[in-house]
Amino acid sequence: MGITNPVPTFYFGIISLFLMRVSKVITKSGDEGQTGLGDGRRVSKTHIRIQAIGSIDHLNSLLGWAMVEAGRSVKNDLERVQQDLFDLGGELAMPGIELQLLNAERLQWLEHETEKLNKSLAPLEEFILPGGTELSARIHIVRTACRNTERDIVALAETKEDSDLHRVYLNRLSDYLFVLARKIQMDEGTKETQWDH
Repeated sequence: MGITNPVPTFYFGIISLFLMRVSKVITKSGDEGQTGLGDGRRVSKTHIRIQAIGSIDHLNSLLGWAMVEAGRSVKNDLERVQQDLFDLGGELAMPGIELQLLNAERLQWLEHETEKLNKSLAPLEEFILPGGTELSARIHIVRTACRNTERDIVALAETKEDSDLHRVYLNRLSDYLFVLARKIQMDEGTKETQWDH
């Protein structure tokens, strides 16, 4: 079930505040285990929405870690994904308000890039072990974090409080990361290790 409510006039001030640069790190407002959403509500830090936002932050941080090893082209693509994840997190922080920060064009980009990368790879005959090179191993770790984030988004969507696009985007992102890890490993001349069963 998607978020369809238009942005009410009185929310523009809140959205401006939300999008404003953070200038004060220590606020002490969360010392009692509560945190604020963009609509002004205070919720527990264990709330399912906060869990999903935290998972996105974790995924984004891991992407930054992986990018340290990446060349310029891959780094540019992953940096754009990081921007997408900030957009996704921003939308989650404003429940019930249609911000449209993350859009279907980014989903189409993921699908196109995944197909393009996959065309240069040998067909999979068996499951492969994550690893290979430093960068491909890091991308595999990011991929698994993406799956964890997707599960948190699915749990949130089951409460009818999230956009279908978020779930689908993360599903496509994990596919993209899997194919990217394989492509990097191939480009770096390291053979894939198949599951031996």
